[in-house]
Amino acid sequence: MDRQERPPRRHFWRTIIIFLSVLGPGIITASAGNDAGGITTYSVAGAHYGYSILWVFIPMLLPLIVLQEMCARMGIVTGKGLADLIREKFGVKVTFYAMAMFLLSAFTNTLSEFSGIAASGEIAGIPRYASLIISAAVIWWIVVKGTYKSVEKIFLVGAFFYIAYIVSGFLVRPDWGTVGREMVSPRMELNKGYLIIVMGLLGTTIAPWMQFYQQSTIVEKGIRVKDYNYTKIDITIGGVVMIIVAVFIVIACAGTLFKSGIRIETAKDAALALKPLAGRHCALLFGFGLFNASFFSAMILPLAAAYSVCEGLGWETGVDKRFKDAPQFYFLFTFLIAAGAGIIMLPKVNLVKVMLFSQVANSIFLPFVLVFMMILINDGHLMGQYKNSRFFNIVSLVTIIAIILLTAGLAMVTLMPR
Repeated sequence: MDRQERPPRRHFWRTIIIFLSVLGPGIITASAGNDAGGITTYSVAGAHYGYSILWVFIPMLLPLIVLQEMCARMGIVTGKGLADLIREKFGVKVTFYAMAMFLLSAFTNTLSEFSGIAASGEIAGIPRYASLIISAAVIWWIVVKGTYKSVEKIFLVGAFFYIAYIVSGFLVRPDWGTVGREMVSPRMELNKGYLIIVMGLLGTTIAPWMQFYQQSTIVEKGIRVKDYNYTKIDITIGGVVMIIVAVFIVIACAGTLFKSGIRIETAKDAALALKPLAGRHCALLFGFGLFNASFFSAMILPLAAAYSVCEGLGWETGVDKRFKDAPQFYFLFTFLIAAGAGIIMLPKVNLVKVMLFSQVANSIFLPFVLVFMMILINDGHLMGQYKNSRFFNIVSLVTIIAIILLTAGLAMVTLMPR
C-alpha cells in the first residue's frame, strides 16, 4: 500500500516545487497593474458610483489574462523579450519610434508612482522630500545591488501586502448581499461621468509596460516550454488577485464615501476621508496600501522601460548582470528613478494631473503594442505550433478591439475641454 502511494506523492510534491519555481512574473505583473493611478481610479469609482460600478470588473478579467498569456507564450517559446522580437520583425526604425513612445509612457507612469509615494507619505505626516528621497534610494539599491531571484522575492512580498485593501474592505462592513447582486447585474448609466469612469477602469487594467515587463522577466527567469502550463496558472492567479484587490478598493469607498455623499479626486483623499467614517485603522491600511502599490510599481515601471529599450536597441539587459556588464540598462533605470522622484519633489507639481496624464499616455501607446503582439504571435516561423489558434485569435481580436476603442475613448474624453 505504501509503495503504491509513494509515486503519486512524489509526483504531487514535484509538481508543487516546479510551480513554485515558475511562480512570479504573472502575479508580480498583474499586481503592479494596481498602481497609484489604478488605485485612484478605483477609489473615485467607488466614491462616486458606489456598488453599481462593480459589474465592470467581471469582463475585465478575460482581457487581462488573455493578453498576458500571449506575452508569456512568446517569451517561453522564443526566449526573447517583446522589444527584441519587434526589432527583429519590423526593423530598427520602427523599433526606435516604438521604444521612444514606450519610454514616454513608462516615464509618465513612473511619475505617477512617485506621486503616489508622496501622497501616501503626506497621509502619515511625512514630508514629500523625505518620503521621495528615501524611497528612491531604497528602490535603486534593491535593484542595482540585487539579483533577479532576490528582487523577485521582494516583488512577491510587495504583491502580498495588497491584502491591506482587502482588509480595508472588510473593515467598512459593507452590505455583502448588495455587493453580490451588483457584481452580476450589469447596467450602464448614459452620462459622461459614468462613461469616463467605466472607460478608466477598463483602460487601467492593461497597460503597455505590463506586456513588455512580463515577457522580459519570463526570459530572464529562464522558464522553459515544458513549464508553460505552470506559467498559465501563475498568470491566472495574478489576474484574479488583481481584480479582487480592485473590487475591495471600490467596496471600501462605496461602503463609506458614497453612502456619505463625499466626492474625492485621489486615493489620498479617500484615505483621509475614511478616518472619521470607518475608523483610524481602515484609513491607515488604505494609506499603507497606496504606499505599497506606489513603491512596488515605482520599482517595476523603470525596470520595464530599461528592459524594453535596451532589448529593442540590442544592449545587454538583466538584473543578474553587473553594472559594468549592462551599463545602458542600469543608467536608464537610474535616470528614471532620479528624474521621477526629482520632478515630483517640485512644490508646484499637481499630483492629480500627473496621474491623469500617465493614463492618457498608456491609452495612446497601448493599441500599437497590441497590434505588434498579434502579428508576432501569429507568425508560424516564430511560434511554430504555439501560434494562436483560430478560436483564440477571434477571442484575442475581440478583446484587443474593445480595449483599443475604450482606451482611445478614454484619451479623447480626457483631453476634451470640460
